[in-house]
Amino acid sequence: MPIVQTQYMKRSFIQFAIVLMILFQVILLSSCANIIPPGGGPKDTLPPKLIMSLPKDSATNVSPKVITLTFDEYVTLQSAQQELIVSPTLKNSPLIDSKLRVVTIKLNKDSFEANTTYSLNFGNAIKDVNEGNIAKGFTYVFSTGNSLDHGVYKGKVMLAETGKIDSSLVVILHNNLSDTAIAKIRPRYYTRLNGKGEFSFRNLPEGVFNVYVLESSFSNKYTDSTEIFAFKNEPVTIGNNTKPDTLFAYQEMKKKEKTATPSSSPVKLPGSNKEDKRVRYNTSLDNSEQDLLSGLVLSFTKKLSHFDSTKFVLTDTNYRPLSNYSVTLDTGKTKVVLKYSWKDYTPLRLLIAKDAVADSLKTTLSKADTLRFFTKRESDYGSIRLRFGNLDISKNPVLQIWQNDKLLESVVLTGTEFRRKLFHAGSYDLRILYDKNRNGVWDPGHFFGNKRQPEIVQLIPKVLTIRANWDNEVNIPL
Repeated sequence: MPIVQTQYMKRSFIQFAIVLMILFQVILLSSCANIIPPGGGPKDTLPPKLIMSLPKDSATNVSPKVITLTFDEYVTLQSAQQELIVSPTLKNSPLIDSKLRVVTIKLNKDSFEANTTYSLNFGNAIKDVNEGNIAKGFTYVFSTGNSLDHGVYKGKVMLAETGKIDSSLVVILHNNLSDTAIAKIRPRYYTRLNGKGEFSFRNLPEGVFNVYVLESSFSNKYTDSTEIFAFKNEPVTIGNNTKPDTLFAYQEMKKKEKTATPSSSPVKLPGSNKEDKRVRYNTSLDNSEQDLLSGLVLSFTKKLSHFDSTKFVLTDTNYRPLSNYSVTLDTGKTKVVLKYSWKDYTPLRLLIAKDAVADSLKTTLSKADTLRFFTKRESDYGSIRLRFGNLDISKNPVLQIWQNDKLLESVVLTGTEFRRKLFHAGSYDLRILYDKNRNGVWDPGHFFGNKRQPEIVQLIPKVLTIRANWDNEVNIPL
């Protein structure tokens, strides 16, 4: 092969290699400029899992100054000092810290008792870093003696007045059986309720304990009768087959609610700086319609010092006075209530004389007034018939009808059925009060001195929905 041809082929090969390298670099740079993250797998929903601990979990004959817990992923702590419950309680709270996958607990060794099982319940304190999955109720146990205690005590806490649950409460065990212990000394054991109002003690020693319920606090003492509280009449004996209990919590004294101070500023006329000295009122009429089940209420803007019921006259549309109605002034002297046996869809008039009322300055209405209105139709209401299954009449049941957390009516039940021809359409919550002293209202408990358990209210979970112009019949199992 001639030398010239060989040199030409070499130059062509070199040029081809250069072009190929340039193309490779362009492709490489292009791929680097558009980085595509690797596709992720399914979302991590598993809580952190303990893979190692020192001392080991459930160890015996140990009194550790430091406990290290190693998990299978990076973890962090939230509200650890508040969440951690050490049982039995210690004089000094442990110090807790986390780093990467390790949680460290530093304890005061001198506070340990001999031959005692200790448990550390972390509540919701431990969670993973990436997804925030919580190791709910994670518990670590050890014993300073030769064996672990295995006593279990379970139960539930209900609010006696409402039949509802308050999961912020704590259950307390005292091995000091004096009634004053709950007010003076630190409890031996305590635990929180879960979302269903249930509690569970584990690793308890055999023994006898008084049982209490308190609002969650660092003192865990009962010194204020406005706090929610519950107690078991007799001590519980922890053994192999300790039966579960249900405790009913109550407030002996209601906490005083802060109310806004009424304004002392005089009422101004619209668009003026002059004081409005007239006596004015609003009515309970709904679009000029009167409720068949309640009285007609006139609410005055000022407290009344003069009231003459004869100056309120109920008439028909021909202004002929009706009879058998009453007009009264309430104890607050701001509301006038007219009561009458209203008829279905009837037009009526209420004549109010100018001097029917007056305030302390003897200011009356600006003029005589006439209210024109119709009564509502019976078809605006529904009838109800409630049948209660397994209702124990000997416990003096009282049906409580609630709406928007307001008690509308209490009805003493003398049988297993309740009927009402007319009832407002809407949704209602029902409760059954077991009225021990037959006074028609719920009574709280009392602890110090003469002990008395609270009266119990059973919450009916199903909402009662009343439809207008409908026979509403409902079976309610208890």
